[in-house]
Amino acid sequence: MRHLMSGPMRAPMVVDFNSVQDLSEMIGKADLNMIRLDLLKCLASLPNMPEILKLNDLSESLYSLDFSSLSGWTLVELLTNCLPEQFSLNGLKGDMNMVSPLMQPITRWPFYAFLGGAMFCLLASSACHLLTCHSQRLSYIMLRIDYAGIAALIATSFYPPVYYSFMCNPFFCYLYLGFITLMGITTIVFSLLPFFQKSEFRKYRASLFFLMGFSGVAPIIHKLILHKHQPEALQTTGYEILMGVLYSLGALIYVTRIPERWMPGKFDIAGHSHQLFHILVVAGAYTHYHDGLIYLRWRDSQGC
Repeated sequence: MRHLMSGPMRAPMVVDFNSVQDLSEMIGKADLNMIRLDLLKCLASLPNMPEILKLNDLSESLYSLDFSSLSGWTLVELLTNCLPEQFSLNGLKGDMNMVSPLMQPITRWPFYAFLGGAMFCLLASSACHLLTCHSQRLSYIMLRIDYAGIAALIATSFYPPVYYSFMCNPFFCYLYLGFITLMGITTIVFSLLPFFQKSEFRKYRASLFFLMGFSGVAPIIHKLILHKHQPEALQTTGYEILMGVLYSLGALIYVTRIPERWMPGKFDIAGHSHQLFHILVVAGAYTHYHDGLIYLRWRDSQGC
């Protein structure tokens, strides 16, 4: 139970094992006897392994380990700290002169920023629908928080594509990130203004969020030009187009009030435009989540 509860606390380290094509050559160049001795010495210092020094054979040592209280993630981290030279392939020449993607993954904060923005948006929307009927004052507050959550979701959705696409080009990376962050803050502030909540501004609200999302076309086109030979660039672009279609379709349904405008009273409980809007937003966020995983695999395996 403890492992099930602690598991989600860390995002999975994504590794592209197809990138390690010269593994046999790497093993052939390595001093396996020295690695064996160092590994035995290292394992002796790990927790939950008091009997390791009594074993002389490495294979017996590994098979005898009790991994029930030591996750694979923790084992990798401990081995990396204990044997930094063996677990970084810096000493090898030629094609294998790179850092193992398993041991040194790229930063995850842009991916976490998107997940945080998505969770804030969905939680704010849930709280709004739950509490807006309490009173006019509370409805006034919750609607503003709801719009702020939508702006946060759109803004943070840019973070993984922009950062991982231009992490090797800091100027464009910070330029795009700064622009979308400023635009997101502006949209949130504008959404908090009282007059913006009036029904006659319904189209303007949707248009503002649509324009903020549409501003992502520039970095996507730039990414395709910069990484036109990378298959990941095309894969991520496909996900991003699908995400944009889902978000845009949701905004269009929200503004036009389809389908209740065609059959008034038939969709008051289920199937009305606001429900369809939320379904499409969740689908867009889920699509973007898979998009971010492709970016992580790409940069973990290749770096800059």
